[in-house]
Amino acid sequence: MVYKYDFLIIGSGIAGMSYALKVARAHKGKVCMICKSSLDEANTSFAQGGVASVTNLEIDNFDKHIQDTMIAGDYISDYNAVKQVVTKAPEQIKELVEWGTNFDKMQDGRFDLHREGGHSEFRILHHADDTGAEIQRALMDAVRSNPDIIIKENHFAVEIITQHHLGARVTRRTPYINCYGAYVLNPETQKVDTYLSKVTVMCTGGCGAVYQTTTNPVIATGDGEAMVYRAKGTVADMEFVQFHPTSLYHPGETHPAFLITEAMRGYGGILKLPTGETFMEKYDKRLSLAPRDIVARAIDKEMKMHGFDHVCLDVTHKDAEETKHHFPNIYAKCLSIGIDITKEMIPVRPAAHYMCGGIKVDLNGCSNIEGLYALGECSCTGLHGGNRLASNSLIEAVVYADSAAKHSIDHVDDFIFNDKVPEWNDDGTLTNEEHVLITQSVKEVGQIMSNYVGIVRSDLRLKRAWDRLDLIYEETEALFKRVKISKDLCELRNMINTGYLITRMAIERKESRGLHYTVDYPVHAYDKKKEK
Repeated sequence: MVYKYDFLIIGSGIAGMSYALKVARAHKGKVCMICKSSLDEANTSFAQGGVASVTNLEIDNFDKHIQDTMIAGDYISDYNAVKQVVTKAPEQIKELVEWGTNFDKMQDGRFDLHREGGHSEFRILHHADDTGAEIQRALMDAVRSNPDIIIKENHFAVEIITQHHLGARVTRRTPYINCYGAYVLNPETQKVDTYLSKVTVMCTGGCGAVYQTTTNPVIATGDGEAMVYRAKGTVADMEFVQFHPTSLYHPGETHPAFLITEAMRGYGGILKLPTGETFMEKYDKRLSLAPRDIVARAIDKEMKMHGFDHVCLDVTHKDAEETKHHFPNIYAKCLSIGIDITKEMIPVRPAAHYMCGGIKVDLNGCSNIEGLYALGECSCTGLHGGNRLASNSLIEAVVYADSAAKHSIDHVDDFIFNDKVPEWNDDGTLTNEEHVLITQSVKEVGQIMSNYVGIVRSDLRLKRAWDRLDLIYEETEALFKRVKISKDLCELRNMINTGYLITRMAIERKESRGLHYTVDYPVHAYDKKKEK
C-alpha cells in the first residue's frame, strides 16, 4: 500500500504529540503519527521528576536557568539552544496546561515547585511523582479527540526514504539528501507499506534498551538515530549517555528498572551504603544533590570498591505522611516488594537513562536531510552538551516541537510527494530456528554495552565492544538480507547501529568530559589547560 501525508510523524511521546497538535491546527495538510507500540507507551510516560521552567520570578530568572544548564552540560552546550529552551519554556508550560496537564499547585494557586540536582532554585513543575505520565495522558486525550490527526498504533518505521531508494548513490558527502517519507511495517498484513510525505519528523525517543539495565521501556531501541545514520544523516554526541544514579534495585526488573526520581534527593533523601554510612562527601560538596554524572560515578565506584550490588537512598528521617504525599507511586511500588520507605532505606543502583546526543538539528529542529526534522530525545539540539540537567528534557521537547511546527508549516509547500519511490522488496522467509538468532544477539548487545561502554570506560573496553558489535553487525545484516522483515529484527539492527555510534564517539573523545569518563584520559580538559 502507498499512503500520502503532508506531515508524517514517527513517534508518539511529548515531542511527537505536541508537534502533531500544533501542525494540525494550522490546517496545512494531512497529519499522520506512526507509533511502534500503543500510544501510551513512550519514554515520556516514565519521566517521574518534572518539567524545568522559570515560573517564580521572585526568586528565579532566565539567566540562572541558563547558567545551571551550561554548568551541568560541562560548558559544551550550545548557548543559543540553551537560551531558546529556557526563554520559551514558560509559554510552552502554559500550552501544556491548556491541553489539560495538571501540575501540582499550592493553596495560593501558585505552582508547587521542586528542586533537583544541579538547579540553583526551585523551578521543577510536577504532578506528584508521575509527571511524564500526566503529560502523556493530557496529550493523548488532545490527540485522540483531534479529527485532523491520524494515529497508526503498532506500526513500525523500518527506514526513511531518500534518493538512495531511487537508485542514486548517497554518501555522507552528498550535498543534498532528500527525505520522501518512510517504509512502515503493518502489523496486520506483516507487509511493509510506503508512506510518502512532504515533511517527516523523527520523534522516536531514547535508546536505553541497548543497555542491560535501563529506566527506559523495551521499545527504546534507538530507532530514529539508527535510521537517520543509515540514511547518511548527521548524528552527534552519542558518547554522552546519562545513567540515572537511582533506579530501584530489584533483580528481574531491568527493562524498565523502576525509577526513583531525583526529586527524592531534592526532598532530602540521603545516599548511603547498605551499612548505613554516607559517602557522597568524598566526591562532591553538593553531596547527594550533585549532578547525575558525579553521583552515578560515585555510586559505581562505591559498589565496585565494597562489592555491593546496590547502595541505598534514605528518607526515613523525613515526615512519613509528607513522603507518602509527595511520592505516592514510589511508596506503593516499594511497598509491593516489601519495603516501607518511611522506615527502611531504598536499594538503588545506576541504570541507563537518557541520551544527550542524537540526530543533529538546528534551532528549528531541522536535520541535514532536506524535509526531515528530529525532536525530543532522539535529537541533538546542543541543549544538554556533555550532561543533561534534570527535567530539561521534557521542556526541550515541547519548545523544539513549537519551533519545528512553525518552520515546517512555513515550508511544507516547498516539498512535493515523490511518486517514483519503489515499493519495499519483501522477499525472504523467517523460520522459528532463525528467531533465536535475534533474541540471542539482543542479549549480547546489552551485555557488551553495559560491561564495556558503561559509566566508567577505557580504551581496552571500548575496543572490545567495537570488535564484538562489528561481528554481530555482520551476522545481522546477512540475516536481514535473506529473511522476511520483522519488528524484532529491525529493532536489533537499530540497537547494533546505536551501540556502534555510542562506542565510536566514545573512542574518538580523548578526554573525560561530562558523562563520558575514561580511565585512560582521567584529566578533564580544563585541568589539562591548567597543567600547561
